[in-house]
Amino acid sequence: MSATSSDEGTSQEKKYKGVRCRRWGKWVSEIRVPGSQERLWLGTYSTPEGAAMAHDVASYSLRGATSLRKLNFPSMLPPTARTDLSPRSIQKAASDAGMAMDAQFITSREAALNNETLNISVDDYL
Repeated sequence: MSATSSDEGTSQEKKYKGVRCRRWGKWVSEIRVPGSQERLWLGTYSTPEGAAMAHDVASYSLRGATSLRKLNFPSMLPPTARTDLSPRSIQKAASDAGMAMDAQFITSREAALNNETLNISVDDYL
């Protein structure tokens, strides 16, 4: 079965590089350290976008500018993404960026839901 045919029947949101969904609905991200078998755990997130941003920060921090074409959100790379970080610092920067993206998406989703329920006029009932 190809990846395309398995994706067609799912209702999950679009896939991002370095991101997968747990059975219970949380999104996780990890990345391999170049030149080794080691993986860096980047965290668990409420949104796929949060996990994708964590992966972007770690990818840039590990691989530098050569990774820019392969990022999920290349134009949104935060200033915390630097190439001179230790693996532990990369995990922290990636987690911080992912959590910030999670918060942004959750807040915008809640605002959109509130706007839908508040955009009621008297004309709607006449």
